[in-house]
Amino acid sequence: MTAATDQLMAWDDVLASYDPALGLEVHVELNTNTKMFCGCPASFGGDPNTHVCPTCLGLPGAMPVVNGKAVESAIRIGLALNCEIAEWCRFARKNYFYPDMPKNFQTSQYDEPICFEGSMDVEVDGETFRVEIERAHMEEDTGKSTHIGGATGRIHGADYSLVDYNRAGIPLIEIVTKPITGAGERAPEVARAYVQQLRDLIVALGVSEARMDQGNLRADVNLSLSPKGSGVLGTRTETKNVNSFRSVERAVRYEMQRHGAILSSGGSILQETRHWHEDTGITTSGREKSDAEDYRYFPEPDLVPVAPSREWVEELRGTLPENPTTKRARLQAEWGFTDLEMRDTVASGALSLVEETIAAGTTPQSARKWWLSELARRANDEGVEIDQVGVTPAQVAAVQALVDSGTLNDKLARQVFDGLMAGEGTPAEIVAARGLAIVSDEGALSAAVDNAIAANPDVADKIRDGKVAAAGALIGAVMKEMRGQADAGRVRELILEKLG
Repeated sequence: MTAATDQLMAWDDVLASYDPALGLEVHVELNTNTKMFCGCPASFGGDPNTHVCPTCLGLPGAMPVVNGKAVESAIRIGLALNCEIAEWCRFARKNYFYPDMPKNFQTSQYDEPICFEGSMDVEVDGETFRVEIERAHMEEDTGKSTHIGGATGRIHGADYSLVDYNRAGIPLIEIVTKPITGAGERAPEVARAYVQQLRDLIVALGVSEARMDQGNLRADVNLSLSPKGSGVLGTRTETKNVNSFRSVERAVRYEMQRHGAILSSGGSILQETRHWHEDTGITTSGREKSDAEDYRYFPEPDLVPVAPSREWVEELRGTLPENPTTKRARLQAEWGFTDLEMRDTVASGALSLVEETIAAGTTPQSARKWWLSELARRANDEGVEIDQVGVTPAQVAAVQALVDSGTLNDKLARQVFDGLMAGEGTPAEIVAARGLAIVSDEGALSAAVDNAIAANPDVADKIRDGKVAAAGALIGAVMKEMRGQADAGRVRELILEKLG
C-alpha cells in the first residue's frame, strides 16, 4: 500500500481485536579508533572516501584482521545485557546486493554470535517488562549513498547517486530481541523505553557515543498483530533505521493501526521492510523482506574464529557499570524524588541529563525543573529528543547558578535559554548582551513601587485594610514596568513597608 492509500484502524479497536508482538534490532556503532577489519580511521565525518584502504574497499588480495577492541566492546555489551558469551564463534559472509558496500557482501555473524540468550528489564509507568535478548553479534557498517535530484532524497526519481565509503567497515554490534509479547496498549511505550535504556547502558559502558542523530545508534522496529488471545505470531513488517526514541514509539503505534486496518478488512500483511518518514509520521513500503536463507550465509574463509578465554570474560565483567535498575533506585533515594517524579524523569529521556546537571553543581529539583518543563517543552516544539535541544547540562547548571545568586529570576532565565539555543554564547554572556540582570538598585525599585501605588489607589487601600493578598496586583504592575527585571520578593517587601 502507498502512503496515499494507507488506512488506519482506530487505536481502541486495534487493542480490542489484536495482540501486538514487537521485535527490535538495534545497531550500535562502536567508538573504536579503527574500522572492524582494517586500520582506517573510524571517526565520524571527513571528506568523502578519505578513510578507506584496499581492505575496506574490497580490492582483490586485501586480507581482513579482526579489531580486538571491537571484540572487547561486544563482550562488555553482552555481559551488561546478561548474555551468555560464546567460547568459540566465527564470522560469516552475508550475501546481498549492497550498492554502498564495495565487497558486495557484509561480514557479519549468523548462527554463531558472540553473545546470546540475555535479557533487560524496562519499566513503563511503574510496570516492569522483561525484554529477552536473542543475540548480540559483531558486523561491519555499510557506506553511505546520497541521491541527487528528485523530490524525496531517495533513489527513485534521483538523477544520480554518490557513494561515500568512509563509513564502510566501521564496527557495529547488532542487538536483536526475541518477540516481545504481552505489552498490549503499552507496546509503543515499551519499545521506546527499551531503546532509551539500551542507549543509556551503551553510553555508560563507554563503547559508543550512541548518538541517534548521527547514526551511532539505529533501531529497526519489527511489528506483527495476531487475533486477540490466539497466542500465535502474525506476519511481521520491519521499519528500518528509526532514528529517535519518539519515532520508535510513533512507528510502533502507526504500524499497529496500519496492520489492524488491513487485517480487519480481510487482507494479509506483506512481509517487507518499511521506510519511516519523520516529517509525516508514516511508514511506506521498501522491499519484500528476505529470509536468512536468501542471504546465502557461509563462514568467512579469511578470518579465524574468535575464542575469548573465560578468564578474559570475567575480567571484563569486572569493568561493567552499575545496573540501570539499581542505579535508578539509588539516584531516586539520593535526589529525594517521588516515584512519580522519577518515572517522569526516566520516561522523558532526561535521567542522564538531570544527573549531569546535578554533577555540575545544581540541586536535583532545580535540574529536574528545567529539563522536564522548559527544555522538554522546547524539544517537543522542535520535534527533537530532549538531548538534542541545543542546551547542555553544564549550561543549565550555570543558568540556575545565576538564579541562585539573584542575578536572574525564572522568567529571565527562560530568555537565557532562548539565547543558548540561538548560539549567543555562555549564560553570563547572554545576560550581559541582552541586559537581563535583575535590577538591584533600591532607588529604582522604590520609584517603581511608588508609581504602581499611585496608579492603583483602590488596590493600595485594600492592602492598607489588611488584605495583603491584593499585593499581587501591585507586584505585577512593578514587574511590568521593570520588564521582569526585579526581585518579586523584594518588591513585595517594599509594597508592604510603604503601605504599612
